[in-house]
Amino acid sequence: MSHAASNLYKEQGNKPPLSVSGLSAAYQKKPVLRNVSFEVKEGELIGVIGPNGAGKSTMIKAALGLIPTIGGEVLVYGKPCKEQRKLIGYVPQRESVDWDFPTNALDVVLMGTYGRLGWFGRPKAKDKALALECLEKVGMGDFADRQISQLSGGQQQRVFLARALAQNAKLYFMDEPFAGVDAATEKAIITLLQELKKQGKTVIVVHHDLATVQQYFDSVLLLNVELQAFGPTKDTFTREQLQRTYGGRLAFLDSSLTGEGAGIAVPKGESGHE
Repeated sequence: MSHAASNLYKEQGNKPPLSVSGLSAAYQKKPVLRNVSFEVKEGELIGVIGPNGAGKSTMIKAALGLIPTIGGEVLVYGKPCKEQRKLIGYVPQRESVDWDFPTNALDVVLMGTYGRLGWFGRPKAKDKALALECLEKVGMGDFADRQISQLSGGQQQRVFLARALAQNAKLYFMDEPFAGVDAATEKAIITLLQELKKQGKTVIVVHHDLATVQQYFDSVLLLNVELQAFGPTKDTFTREQLQRTYGGRLAFLDSSLTGEGAGIAVPKGESGHE
C-alpha cells in the first residue's frame, strides 16, 4: 500500500464506510430518488433491491458523484466522496460499458491502479503483477492478452471485477454484477465477495434475483424512489416489506426454501435493470 493510501486508512477512525443523508436526484424534473438516508457498517455485503425504475443504479451513481443531485450529502469514512476516491471501487452495469474499445483484459485491470499511479504514471512491473494476480482470482489469468470485445458477457464481468480488486478499495459499489452471467461466473463472483468481506471490506450490490438475497447478503436495502427499509437481511427481507416495495408487481411462489422471505419471486419482465 502506498504512503498516501496508508494515511487515508489511518484517518478513517471509527467513521462508517458510507453515510447517505437526504440524497435526491431527478431526471427531466421527475424525481427518481427522493430523500434517501442510510448508514452502512464496515465489513458487510449489502444488497440493494427494488422494482424496475426504483432508482437503484441512480442511487449508486449519485452517491459516487457520477450524476447531478438535487440534494443530500454522501460521506465515505466521514469525508466527502470526492476526497476518498482511493478508498472506493466501482463495477458499473456491463451494458453501460463500450466493449468495442480496443484494449485487452490486462490493460482494463491496470486501470484499477491509476488511483495510486496518477493518470500520467507508468505502470511498473509490480502493478502488472498485481493486475495478473487479480485476473487469476476471477479465473481470467489465461485471457490477459485477449481483446475485451472477444470475451463473453460473463468473462467481461469478471475482468471488471478484477479491475475493482486492483483498486485495493475499502468500499465497493457493484451495479448488477450477476446480471446475464452463467452459473460458473455467478459462483466466482459470490466467492470473491465473501473474500472481500473476510478482508473487512464493505460491498454494496444492486441485485435483482430475490431468490438469492438471503444466501448472499448480510443486510438489504429496499428502494422504490424512496427508501422503504434497510437492515439485517433476516429482519428486513420479509413478505410485508417486499410487498410494500414492489406493490402489485410481486408474486409469492411456493418454495422449498425456509425463512420469511422464502418463495418470493418477481414475475417475468421484472429484470431489475434501471
